[in-house]
Amino acid sequence: MKVEVAYAGRDRQEILAVEVKEGSTIETAIQQSGILALFPEIDLAKQKVGVFSKQKDLTDIVREGDRIEIYRPLIIDPKEARRAKAKALSKKK
Repeated sequence: MKVEVAYAGRDRQEILAVEVKEGSTIETAIQQSGILALFPEIDLAKQKVGVFSKQKDLTDIVREGDRIEIYRPLIIDPKEARRAKAKALSKKK
């Protein structure tokens, strides 16, 4: 069955189509896609993955047509970003 594996690095993004056996896990599909060779910074032990923007585990089974996404770690916590923005706006007043 066909699935896609997607990753957006800082400078480029890739979406790779891969053929996997029925009952394959997300991790198997990622390994078979070859995306780890293209982006050596990917660390599946630390980075989260999902299917169509819904977080999943590496051991979850993929289905025909799934788009597996490997998420980059956040540069800044969204709450901290909002606080910094609010603080900057309050200083302008």
